Amino acid sequence: MKKLILALVISISVSGYTSGSELVYKPINPSFGGSPLNGNFLLGKAQGQNKHKAPQSTKSFEEKVANAIERATISDIVRKYKDTVLGESAVINNAEDSTFISGDYQIDILSSNSDTITIEITDLLTDKVTIIEIPKFG
Repeated sequence: MKKLILALVISISVSGYTSGSELVYKPINPSFGGSPLNGNFLLGKAQGQNKHKAPQSTKSFEEKVANAIERATISDIVRKYKDTVLGESAVINNAEDSTFISGDYQIDILSSNSDTITIEITDLLTDKVTIIEIPKFG
């Protein structure tokens, strides 16, 4: 009986020193309500684990300049004939035919027909011709 009372007293005295508290979940990821200061840390960890690399451009400076000039030429062609195709300007309807050489391609714009604009794209290396006909509206 003394052992039982002694065990009971020890268990009550030990339980008084231990205290429990609520378990509270605190997210780490800022996307789920965590601290915004953790964002850079988590992004750095993710990028460090990423094994995929973006392909590097192997074009020389001259090729990049040539591509930029080509894009600018094509942009000028589209800008010049946009009003004709959409029918917003009657002044361009009487425009003469134009020829542009862009890289390995020769672009002929034939607007002599009053109903359509014909664009002939000729590959100068293989002499293949692509014809695009765009109807005029308006």
